[in-house]
Amino acid sequence: MYKTGGGDRISCLCVTNRKLCQGDFYERIRQIVQNREADAILLREKDLSWREYENMAEKVLGICQEAHMVCILHSFWESALRLGCRYIHLPLDILETMPDKEKSYFQWIGSSVHSVGQARRAKELGVDYVIAGHVFETDCKKGMPGRGLDFIQQVSGAVHIPVYGIGGICQENAEAVVRAGAAGVCVMSGFMTIRQ
Repeated sequence: MYKTGGGDRISCLCVTNRKLCQGDFYERIRQIVQNREADAILLREKDLSWREYENMAEKVLGICQEAHMVCILHSFWESALRLGCRYIHLPLDILETMPDKEKSYFQWIGSSVHSVGQARRAKELGVDYVIAGHVFETDCKKGMPGRGLDFIQQVSGAVHIPVYGIGGICQENAEAVVRAGAAGVCVMSGFMTIRQ
């Protein structure tokens, strides 16, 4: 659970990556959900086909629904419609072509952004939040320096919707991301690499 120095809970999304999991992926999701380690699960498994993803999403949605936790599906909005999931995270290129009728089904739509311009465009396309990164250097983006806390401050000031920082975020630096203007943080490795 991510907290400030004063003990206040920081809003945190768990971003999945089953390849980092040291044990059974579904069991790790169940632990995160049951222990309320995060506020929502973002099922991000980008290397899967839509059919593989949909099968996985059905299982993860079931785990989340049992514990009344939000599960946000990623990219495959048609799968989300079929599964009755009203939370979706979409790359900008998908958002650009997605019909408004389908967008209106979703309670939350988010997108990942890497510049202020992208954040503004995402807002124009109707998103409810953005994930901005990467903030700090991370193994997921080896050799690429983080964009820093100033980046979070600029994005937050430009769009006036919730901004979640991602990239190299841990308990020690999460509070700084929130102080820079983020509504919360996204964590992948910190959740996925814990041994069961």
